[in-house]
Amino acid sequence: MRKIFFILILISTFTTYAQDDNRVILRGKVLYKNTNVPNQNVINIDTERATITNRDGEFEIYVKSGDHLAFSAVNYQLKTILVTDSILNNSRLVIEVNEKVNELDEVVVTPDNEEKFLELKGEEFKKFDYEEDYSSVATNMATPEHQLQHGINFVNIFKALFQADKQGEGPKRQLKVSEVLRQVYNDEFFVADLKIPQDKIDDFLYYCDDRIPRQSLLRKDNEFELIEFLVQQSENYRESLKKE
Repeated sequence: MRKIFFILILISTFTTYAQDDNRVILRGKVLYKNTNVPNQNVINIDTERATITNRDGEFEIYVKSGDHLAFSAVNYQLKTILVTDSILNNSRLVIEVNEKVNELDEVVVTPDNEEKFLELKGEEFKKFDYEEDYSSVATNMATPEHQLQHGINFVNIFKALFQADKQGEGPKRQLKVSEVLRQVYNDEFFVADLKIPQDKIDDFLYYCDDRIPRQSLLRKDNEFELIEFLVQQSENYRESLKKE
């Protein structure tokens, strides 16, 4: 029995090292205005592995050149970087994140003019806060599912955040609209564009959780369909509020 247990440990260890695929540990620190940022999610999008920063804003994660790291937290804007040879040579990475701003500015284009609204929202996806400009990739270029095209692959990011659920014996956990979009958009999008009362944003997202037709809407290449879905559901949700 002991021999079998020992063999299982060896197999598990070998599998772990094989998955790292010659990756090395990258140490880094996350700051906001020169202040340490604890509990920040640090995700390797390519390996779908995640860690969090400690109380000093420090982290360690396995990477190799060409990997994409995402930095995610509720109070800060989502940020991604491309791991380069230069970063690996320095052996340390310092990331400055920006606070999410929820002040509601005047918005001229709204869902009332849906075609223009969808066009501008699509552009917002492309201008997401990341250091490498992935929006310049040719649309006819064949890319693997795990790579970033026109921006961030949200599915891989959030799969990494919920890796612990995969290790259980229960059914695989499904991503929720409420978990994904709260990390992506500030309050202005929901209040000014979708006309959702600010104190009802979370409730609206839970409402969408039960109505999303398929998980693939959360993929980056389905961004326009996702926005159309949110526009339609916002109208339905506002109607339901009137009946309360």
